[in-house]
Parts: sequence; C-alpha cells; structure tokens
Amino acid sequence: MNIFILIAKIFWTILEAFVLNFVPVKRKSVRGEVVLVTGAAHGVGRCLALEFGRLGATVVLWDINRDGNETTAEQIREEGGTARAYQCDCSKREEIQRVAQQVKEEVGDVTILFNNAGVMTTGSVLDLTDDQIERTFQVNVLAHFWTIRAFLPGMMTRNQGHIAALASIAGYNGSPYMVDYSSSKHAVVGLMDTLLKELELQGKDGIKTTTVCPFFIDTGFCPNPKLGSTTGGLRILSPEEVALEAVDAVLKNKRRIILPPELRSVPLNIQLLPYKTQTLMQNSVNISFDLMQSGAHNKTD
Repeated sequence: MNIFILIAKIFWTILEAFVLNFVPVKRKSVRGEVVLVTGAAHGVGRCLALEFGRLGATVVLWDINRDGNETTAEQIREEGGTARAYQCDCSKREEIQRVAQQVKEEVGDVTILFNNAGVMTTGSVLDLTDDQIERTFQVNVLAHFWTIRAFLPGMMTRNQGHIAALASIAGYNGSPYMVDYSSSKHAVVGLMDTLLKELELQGKDGIKTTTVCPFFIDTGFCPNPKLGSTTGGLRILSPEEVALEAVDAVLKNKRRIILPPELRSVPLNIQLLPYKTQTLMQNSVNISFDLMQSGAHNKTD
C-alpha cells in the first residue's frame, strides 16, 4: 500500500472513531436469541442472566453449583423469562464439550456466548499450590477456548453472533498476591483481541466480541477487599452495576469496556508512563484483602 494512502486511511479511521464518540448508538434486540452465561449461579453471572432474561432472550445457564444455578433459572422464570439450567464444571474440557452438545440438541444454536465463570486465588506465587494455578487457568482461560470452539462454528455459518468475556482491569495491570488470576485475565484480553482480528480477516464481520474489564467486584471472590483513603473516587463495584454495563456493551456491540470509567486510561498509562509512576499510582489506591495464614485463599465459581 502506498505510504500516503496508508497515512490518509489512518487519519480517517481516527477521525471516524472521534466522531462516533458523539453519535448515540442504538441497542440491538436480543429477543429470541439464545444467550449462554457461564458461572450463572451467583454474582455477576446471575445478574447477567437475569438481565438477558428481562430482555426476552432464552437464557442458558452453566455452573458447577447446581442449586445456585437452578435458583437463577427460577428467578428468570418468575420474571416471565425463559431459562434452562445445566450443571457444568468449566475446568473440564470433556464436560464442556458434552454439555455444549446437549444444549445444541435441547435448546438450539447459541447466538450469544458470555464467558463469565472464573476462580480467584489470593496468595504469593510461592504459596499457591500447583493445583490452584492449574485450576485458575482451566476455568479462567481454557474454558473460553472450549466454549468458543463449541459454539463459534454455528455463528460462522450464519455470520452472526456475539462472544463476550468477563476479564478484569488486572488483565492490564497486575495485582500483587493475585499472580495466577492476573495472568489469566491478561490471557483473556489477548484471546478476545486476537479472536476479533481473526474473525475480521476471515470476513466474519457479523460476529461481534466484547471484553469487560472491571475493577474489584463485591462477589466474595476476593476475601474482604478494602480501599485506602486516596482512591480518587474509586470504589468496589457491585455485581448488578457490572452486569448492566456489560449487557449494555453487548447490545451496543462495544469491543471493550473498562469499569469504572475513571480507569479507562490504564492501558494507555502502561504504554506511556514510567514504571515507577505506574507503581506510585497503583499503590495510591491502597487496596488490601485477606490472605490465609497458610497457603492461598481460593474462591470458585
């Protein structure tokens, strides 16, 4: 490509992105869509499922917690929605593949996939056990591959669908004593960015992706989180507000959202600011959480 043409196109795309920031985006309808939410038994997953149910989607719920998953399904039905609950251990590839086939046969093709299930361990890199590290990556990363590989072919046939993932601001800026968790969320951000590029290269522009990168959420995953006094307005987020913003992002085909908005500059800061400056800014938030006296603390989906 001629260098001058390339420069002109670069300026055009920048101008286009700037203008679109001021153009209201119409939310698409999900009525009649089949939406699969992993980790739907509680927290953000439950809130996501409830919101999609209110919007008229058929919601498929996956979780290792059978009772909590059924409770979510009952809540959706009580509000007049449609839900199907399936017990699934997202750390096991064979189980994901089996339950995915069951969903296709009993419900139909999944048109919106929201990979939300996750686990978190808190502890130093030396305190974490081998099993904890492996499980973190099985649930937080590999499960995304297995669900995408199960449901993407149907989306590609129709050139229509949506894949969303709950990542974390830790997917950009790692948190001490959350080494495996932060690493797994970096992997999710990379997976979703690369998946979108691959779909575009294959001409599948009808398939959208959304990556949700929130700050700490009050779900019980992180034991007793606290913020210091110099947080600049930051606060622990609620599952409900994260879910509402995430669903809105899907409905508007947003590629990525960072919550709260005050943290949107984090990816740019990492590229532009000196490391010591970044560390100073991160430490000013002064977030703390409990660690177990022996070994690491583990919470699961």
